[in-house]
Amino acid sequence: MTQRAPELRFYDAETALASRYREVRRTTSALAAPLGPEDCTVQSMPDASPTKWHLAHTTWFFETFVLARALPSRSPYDARFGLLFNSYYEAFGERTPRAHRGLMSRPTLDEVHAYRRAIDDEMGRLFERGLDAEIASVVEVGLNHEQQHQELILTDIQHVLSQNPVRPRYFESAPPLASNDSNGGGHAHAPPSLAWLHFPEGLRTIGHAGDTFSFDNETPRHRLLVPAFSLASRLVTCSEYAAFIEDGGYTRPELWLSDGWAARRAEGWEAPLYWEKRGPAYDSFSLHGVRPIDVRAPVAHVSFYEAYAYATWAGARLPTEAEWEISSERVPIAGNFVETGLLMPRPLRETGTAGPHQMFGDVWEWTASAYAPYPGFRPLAGALGEYNGKFMCNQMVLRGGSCFSPASHLRRSYRNFFPPGARWQMTGIRLAKDAT
Repeated sequence: MTQRAPELRFYDAETALASRYREVRRTTSALAAPLGPEDCTVQSMPDASPTKWHLAHTTWFFETFVLARALPSRSPYDARFGLLFNSYYEAFGERTPRAHRGLMSRPTLDEVHAYRRAIDDEMGRLFERGLDAEIASVVEVGLNHEQQHQELILTDIQHVLSQNPVRPRYFESAPPLASNDSNGGGHAHAPPSLAWLHFPEGLRTIGHAGDTFSFDNETPRHRLLVPAFSLASRLVTCSEYAAFIEDGGYTRPELWLSDGWAARRAEGWEAPLYWEKRGPAYDSFSLHGVRPIDVRAPVAHVSFYEAYAYATWAGARLPTEAEWEISSERVPIAGNFVETGLLMPRPLRETGTAGPHQMFGDVWEWTASAYAPYPGFRPLAGALGEYNGKFMCNQMVLRGGSCFSPASHLRRSYRNFFPPGARWQMTGIRLAKDAT
């Protein structure tokens, strides 16, 4: 495996559309650059797609939704690619089952990169000609769609590499591990004590506002009555989660939802994904290889079921997505995103302010809200209407982004969603309570 850090450049939301297109596309290729052809073909589980597939699928999106619409007489680059690289768009016909993406040894990685270059050249000529407002809006969707796949490239390759017995690193430039970073060291720069921030009852408005880009599931903006609540000032740390484990958290069914307990038993969960018991402490597999967990850092790679059980054990609950959005209203959209290059959650240091802290970046935060349409929701017209709306069942909402997310991709109204048993994403926990 090629051992070099990717050279990442992230676009500013204010730059021209053509420039943003080039930067997003270059960043995706850079994220794949540390990987060899063999790495890019492996599929370690049905939910994690090969890197090669991500590179091709995001290209197929621009060819299918932009070029084919703007240039109706053009011929497809390869008529077979719809079968191979369509994800879930029923409007475009048959496609390879998700679980079989790792069986696509052809086209080769070189051929996929050639496909990306060819479509980028066509897109460049289209930008030179000029785009009408409708096509430009689809390009904007495609850019945000590709940024989602940038994050998936990292989460999916982490799972792939974790299955390798020699536990290879994504790249060699791992951040230094100081003595107080491990669960066997000291606690210099321990995170500030958890505090509870009170928010009064009120008629509040949530959802995307303004003319800037958002996905259709963030709209329409709407009002709702939110009872008084309290929100934790920071995320749950690895040390706090380890205390839950040591207190029998994974052996006490009274803490768990019924489906969660069944999943815990069926999957044999005893700790977050990638945690490995090492004597009285834990190691964890990351993109930097196997390392002692940083007890001060936010816990990651837990399912909604684990987050729920932890919150119950802690005498609290998970926040609703409305509570989360209300709490973030005065918090800058800044934090530990992929741009920092750390590629792991970062401990919170004393800030001197009440918070809430870590609302953006580090880990996606599970909420207690099922992924459902907002009142008056209308999906996009045509095939793009399949992007979000048809998944509004059996999923839970997450908020805030992670250390794998591009900062320019996030908004406080952004609604991520995953099944409650998902653990391979960079998902963590923030607590809430009913007001007393």
